[in-house]
Amino acid sequence: MSNAIKQKELFGHPVGLYILFLTEMWERFSYYGMRAILVLYLTSETLSDNPGLGWTDGRALALYGWYTMLVYVASIPGGIIADKIIGQKRSVLYGGLLLCAGHGVLSIEQNWAFYTGLALIVAGVGLLKPNISTLVGGLYEPGDDRRDKGFSIFYIGINVGAAAASIIVGLVAKSYGWHAGFGLAAIGMALGQVVYMFGQKHLSHVGNKPAKAVKNDGNVSIAQLFKNMISNKGSLAAWVLLTIASLAALFMWDWAYGLLFLFLSFVVGMMMAIFQDLDTQIDKDRYVVLLLSFLIVIVFWGAFEQAGGLMNLYTQTKTDRFFLGWEVPSALMQAFNPMYIIIFAIPVASAWIWWKNRGNEASSLFKMAFGVIVMGLGFVFMIGASLQYEELGESALYWLALAYLLHTLGELCASPVALSFITKLAPIRYGALMMGVYFAATGLGNKVAGIIGESAEGAGELTVFTSITVFCVVFGLLVIALLKPLKRLTHGAEDKNKEQLEQEGYELADTEIN
Repeated sequence: MSNAIKQKELFGHPVGLYILFLTEMWERFSYYGMRAILVLYLTSETLSDNPGLGWTDGRALALYGWYTMLVYVASIPGGIIADKIIGQKRSVLYGGLLLCAGHGVLSIEQNWAFYTGLALIVAGVGLLKPNISTLVGGLYEPGDDRRDKGFSIFYIGINVGAAAASIIVGLVAKSYGWHAGFGLAAIGMALGQVVYMFGQKHLSHVGNKPAKAVKNDGNVSIAQLFKNMISNKGSLAAWVLLTIASLAALFMWDWAYGLLFLFLSFVVGMMMAIFQDLDTQIDKDRYVVLLLSFLIVIVFWGAFEQAGGLMNLYTQTKTDRFFLGWEVPSALMQAFNPMYIIIFAIPVASAWIWWKNRGNEASSLFKMAFGVIVMGLGFVFMIGASLQYEELGESALYWLALAYLLHTLGELCASPVALSFITKLAPIRYGALMMGVYFAATGLGNKVAGIIGESAEGAGELTVFTSITVFCVVFGLLVIALLKPLKRLTHGAEDKNKEQLEQEGYELADTEIN
């Protein structure tokens, strides 16, 4: 038995689940609260009634892209620290404390406090986010049929926190200033920490410091992979050439992008080394599909994350936000996505079950491609908003509500299955590393979102929204057109998982790992 301790239960589930539920709810409250007002604070005029930093839209969206990318990339070292050094439970505790400090520092009206606060939040999310879901899984015995429902309950906490944050923090920031909004996010995180620390007795048996005796979990270390990379002529040549180009960018163009390219050069080299190291053609074929899956992840989040960036600014500057005589704060529109998720998560999962039971295509690749298309079509409503703005000088709120609806439906199609699909294709000894690459792909997608948002300063929102729509639809259709050969390359990886449909609840929970 992996869990011999008798756990106290509430409503048929371990009490620890509700401790983690409340912890994650408040963590998401703090993160999404800050996310909802970040670009608005950056672009608000310094002499306005609610002064901000007065940055240009392009500069603000660039920082937003870097910040959201680093939040996800930080999950990689956060997971390693937990697995190898301090355990998941302490990682969540220390991550929460860093988040409290980060949001608290952001409430100080000083430039040093702004950048320090962002750095602390990146580190805090990196420690907390990838490990709290692991704790949820550890509450249940292997084969416990309550596990999936437990993750679904946990997932509700994520979206309740996100929805509440966008509404409450948005209202506070509008009424009392941006830094009051940041401070409220800190209070929310502090409440989560209080719940977590007082609930430790219900988590005593999970996420503890790993035993020193466990030296090898079957996964290949980064050090060994690096040795493989430099010993293979192809991967070594690719890494060296890309590194030279990255160094040129570092010294001649932009140091931040130079460092990013250096990181990506190393990743490309590792990916090539892994391919050469695979023993069988089946593993190599699946690996090719795995790389395509990472590309789909980048494309999806590169478009989807316009929500917190470009679409957020569009709401602020070009949307008629009056509703029944009351001006709706821009940040409140960020609540649409989590509220739509709460409403439509079960219906969408049920629809896919119905669709598959009728003998239709319902593979993970199809769902991911379909999700990209649906999400891309959401920008059709932003095209409508842009055309209305050009005609009338402002656009209506309903355009944004409809856009967020399709974005959410696309997310519920693509994101829940992405992580699960990647775990099915990843070579066993590289499983942990592929999770890191998944986080990196998600982070890169967020950076791409910032770059796309920046382009609106020159090209205009209409051009950007149209381009996103066309690209996402064409890209998704291309994946669907290649579906048969791609499925052949998976060699029945999904066919062996007969319990996939029962696992939809767990997969939904996994979306917020990203």
